[in-house]
Amino acid sequence: MISNIDISGHNYKVSDSFKKYTTKRLGKLDRFLPRGHKKDIIMKIIVSEIGHPHGNKYEISAAMEIPGGKVITTKDECSNVFAGIDIIEAKLKGQVRRFKLEATPHLSKKGLKSLFVKRG
Repeated sequence: MISNIDISGHNYKVSDSFKKYTTKRLGKLDRFLPRGHKKDIIMKIIVSEIGHPHGNKYEISAAMEIPGGKVITTKDECSNVFAGIDIIEAKLKGQVRRFKLEATPHLSKKGLKSLFVKRG
């Protein structure tokens, strides 16, 4: 579970229920990372209230710093902050899975051939 999650608001007061919900939803994203990258993850979430003539909207931006210099970011606008966190979670999950594919060394064809060659 990601324990270092910084949640702040710009023109928005962050409630305890929102912090708890965000920690529950986004704290689970470390399970999609490679084993060596699970430590020391820092996540920052900023919620901004944007006043529109037809109603309030919220802009949620998230940045996830992974050890090794990789930063994964995403941003979304929505009318409900809790629904916005669900959308942010889905976007981050896809980007983290893509990062895992790039970071994990896979067996090459040459390596697979050596597994199936009869020896002597």
